[in-house]
Amino acid sequence: MRTVGQTYKNSLLGRTGVSGGRRARGAFVLLAVAALVAGCAQPDGGGERGVRGVRGEQGERGERGEPGRPGGQPLKAPPAPAGDLQADKIRIQAARLRAEQARFAAAKRWGLKRVPLTAPPAPATKPRITTRRGFEVDGHEEKGLPPVFTTVPTDQKIVFLTIDDGAEKDPAFLRMMSDLKIPYTAFLSDYLVKEDYGYFKKMQDRGVVLNNHTLHHPYLPGLSYARQKREICGMQDVVEKHYGKRPTLFRPPYGNYNEDSLRAAKSCGVKYAPIWNEEVFVDHWEYREWDRRIHPGDIVLSHFRGREDWKGTMPDMVRRFLDKVTADGYAVARLEDYL
Repeated sequence: MRTVGQTYKNSLLGRTGVSGGRRARGAFVLLAVAALVAGCAQPDGGGERGVRGVRGEQGERGERGEPGRPGGQPLKAPPAPAGDLQADKIRIQAARLRAEQARFAAAKRWGLKRVPLTAPPAPATKPRITTRRGFEVDGHEEKGLPPVFTTVPTDQKIVFLTIDDGAEKDPAFLRMMSDLKIPYTAFLSDYLVKEDYGYFKKMQDRGVVLNNHTLHHPYLPGLSYARQKREICGMQDVVEKHYGKRPTLFRPPYGNYNEDSLRAAKSCGVKYAPIWNEEVFVDHWEYREWDRRIHPGDIVLSHFRGREDWKGTMPDMVRRFLDKVTADGYAVARLEDYL
């Protein structure tokens, strides 16, 4: 029986988009437009202008130029008439501006070099996923086995972040990913997750899909079909019990599998077996392709790891990942939106 394996993964053993600068200019333009519109919307006070303020029908502006009524009470903008398209446009611009400001603030707070790019909307028609050439097992397509792939077919400059196993349970990682609104997919192994199922429930509550990485992270091709089925289908049961839904994605440990692995996965509801095209660590990247570059639709692997295994933390890993993909003009998209 043919076994498919990976040769470079360091696991438990041990293709332009808008740049950050253009996004910054765009945000300032929106701010200027909003300020101009707001200024034009104020009636002409016709009063006396002085160094310290403006006085007229609008009341007073103090030393800081804050609009106010006599007596120092602030003015309230009159409500826009219902159906006022200009007012609607202003509100939309303001909402977009607030979102951009929040992204700038989050990027700064987490020490990123650039603001992460926003992924395009999920496709209305999903791409057809097939097994990558050279990754097939005997009778792969004829038997309807889950496709094994490293890249999602797309021309858009997006990548997908996936994180394996569950050893590190860093609260700062959850805060960082929520703050920056970066999607990712988790592949979990029960022998590590069971230490704190609640941590991954918080992850799920933030919109992360929790998927299957076996019960004990074994080398699957070395096991019988029955034992492989226990490892894979058993993890299906664990995820369903603790998180309410059986996964449809399965990643074989170390990227190693054979026909039995995929047969077992199919038997308990798995539809896809994504692996990866790049792997990111705290201090470096590893690449599958000879050009050592990321490409549109690539799946990127990382792990739940901390200082015990890495020269840094999970936020350090995310920082390296985002600085690289953003500099290369890529946004991070949600894998499940394309399957």
